[in-house]
Amino acid sequence: MTRTGRIAASVRAGWHSFLRRRTAVFFTFFFPLLIVVIFGVLVQTQPTAGGGGGLFTEPAVYYVPGYLAVVVLFTPLSRVGSEVARHRDGNRFEKLATTPLSRTEWLLAQTLVNVVVIGLAALMLLALVVGLTGADVALSIPVVGLLVGYVVLGVGLFCGIGALIGSLADSQDGVIATSNSVALPLLFLSETFVPLDMLPAWFRPATALSPLTYFARGVRATTDGGDVVPVGPVAPELGYLLVVAALAVVFLALGARALPRTD
Repeated sequence: MTRTGRIAASVRAGWHSFLRRRTAVFFTFFFPLLIVVIFGVLVQTQPTAGGGGGLFTEPAVYYVPGYLAVVVLFTPLSRVGSEVARHRDGNRFEKLATTPLSRTEWLLAQTLVNVVVIGLAALMLLALVVGLTGADVALSIPVVGLLVGYVVLGVGLFCGIGALIGSLADSQDGVIATSNSVALPLLFLSETFVPLDMLPAWFRPATALSPLTYFARGVRATTDGGDVVPVGPVAPELGYLLVVAALAVVFLALGARALPRTD
């Protein structure tokens, strides 16, 4: 069987495995809805004249990156991390080592499954954000293409980090605890829901250490949700896409290397 065939077979197996977990399917799509209802409908945004007047005082479109980050960040970390932990507990990596499927191919297949799942969740979430919060997103073919690119590469990036967490944590409970401990600070300290000028001056440079920051900046530049720090000589929406792509390659490579060969 060719490499493409092995990956395709693993993708099919991963997709059917996801569909069999009805609770996981439900919360994959319910959690983003809950976030939009809480932050976008109940809390709502209260724009001020100059902006930066407090939490949720920016125009609704400013928070689009934050809403998308909810599924692009949380879902890959928990799903891939838990999948790696389940494979370790069931000695499946030992069996995998006897097959032609490499660890890199296995992780790529898991990433592709997550791209489909999270892509559908992100599409639903974007529709909810526009419909429920009134976010003014001027959708066009280039904008949609860039948003798809950010979601796909963002999923790949955090699937790689999820693989690292699953390989290093000592149990499935440890994976969940570690994933939440990583995701929650990143979600609110990466220029998503909290504007940079609301953070202490001494902490602001640290946001550049978060890979989610580059996703948020790029999506914000793409949706015209506010000014972002420029990156290189190219347009910000393209420049940050290249940064996210580079980070995705690095973390997927690290995640694949960290996967155990045997248990």
